Amino acid sequence: MAAGTLWRSCAKLRRYMPTYLASWNAPLRVFRSSKSEAMGNLLSDGLVYAPLDTITEEEMMMKEMVKKFARDRIAPLVNTMDASAKMDESVLQGLFDQGLMSIELGPEYGGTGSSFFSTILVVEELAKVDPAVALLCELQNTLTNKLFITYGTEEQKRTYLCRLAKDMVGSFCLSESGSGSDAFSLKTRAEKKGDYYVINGSKMWISFAEQAGVFLVMANANPSLGYKGITCFIVNRDTEGLHVGKKEDKLGIRATSTCPVTFENVKIPETNILGQLGQGYKYAIGMLNVGRIGIAAQMLGLAQGCFDHTIPYVKERVQFGKSIFDFQGMQHQIAQVAIQLEAARLLTYNAARLVKTGRSFIKEASMAKYYAAEVATLTTSKCIEWMGGVGFTKDYPIEKYYRDCKIGTIYEGTSNIQLGTIAKCIAQEY
Repeated sequence: MAAGTLWRSCAKLRRYMPTYLASWNAPLRVFRSSKSEAMGNLLSDGLVYAPLDTITEEEMMMKEMVKKFARDRIAPLVNTMDASAKMDESVLQGLFDQGLMSIELGPEYGGTGSSFFSTILVVEELAKVDPAVALLCELQNTLTNKLFITYGTEEQKRTYLCRLAKDMVGSFCLSESGSGSDAFSLKTRAEKKGDYYVINGSKMWISFAEQAGVFLVMANANPSLGYKGITCFIVNRDTEGLHVGKKEDKLGIRATSTCPVTFENVKIPETNILGQLGQGYKYAIGMLNVGRIGIAAQMLGLAQGCFDHTIPYVKERVQFGKSIFDFQGMQHQIAQVAIQLEAARLLTYNAARLVKTGRSFIKEASMAKYYAAEVATLTTSKCIEWMGGVGFTKDYPIEKYYRDCKIGTIYEGTSNIQLGTIAKCIAQEY
């Protein structure tokens, strides 16, 4: 076909092209790296092209440090902590000593001063060994610390962040018996009395309530406004009227304490409001969007850790005169799981990198959280099957990974909530 004829045919095609396909003509968007010298090939136009899993030298150093800490300090205690349903004090103190409870906090507050992506790498690496320990690190960094950093007054930051970096665990109180996925139908009330508030109500499924020294409590200070009355209050553990109930006997992540917390005429000074009155629901949504990437990292690390324990066994186990790994049926299953693990990693890393750009990441965070939880469920189930009878026993860690992964489809937004969020984002895009 002559060049002129080809050009006219293309022009005619464009003329009748539906408007919703017009975006195909738009140029690809490329992001500039904040640390381009360490991020792949620098082209003459100043643009950087690097794999999504490219990490900086600083991030690699932190990843290796956490890997060693998890292997030496956590791994020997995993079975004991799971059986006793209790976090070992040496593990908790080790997290503080290594700076893993204050990754993004600045040095002025005793923090590491690192990046959100570093937090994701740390959570992933910890979860390879024990997802329960990873959850403690994830919640402290992406919820408690982040809320204080973003919305706290300078006095509140000075009072709490130094402790949160050194020896204090924080706990986020949102869920109630009647408000799970419908979080903002909460019934806990905060009634104003002069220059203080009185909180009454109860919370359920509160992670690390057993260890927490401070609670960030969502309570409605103006029920007539509905969810727009929800406010975040800082409540110290020793405040009169605050009661932590018996911890739940759970299927997985047993080393984490999950307890009900009740508030009976808890008197809180007005200065203990975090952020602005009536803005608590916005803060919760914002933090949970970020936290979902953390949970994606936890599920990713869990699945990878399970896979890493299983494949060497499958390669060594001999049946019918050859390694189980050498059977084509096994190879295809293993390859499929490996592909899904890599896809979960890229979704998670992409969402984490988007946070730093300042662009919207809500859809990507939900996608990462949903998919990583699904992959963790599939991976752990398959690994038990590949290992056969021994995979079903507590002599190997596979069954624990299987128990631990289920919570990933539930907390910080169920899988159905994630799918709904993704669908809403898609509707807005079109």
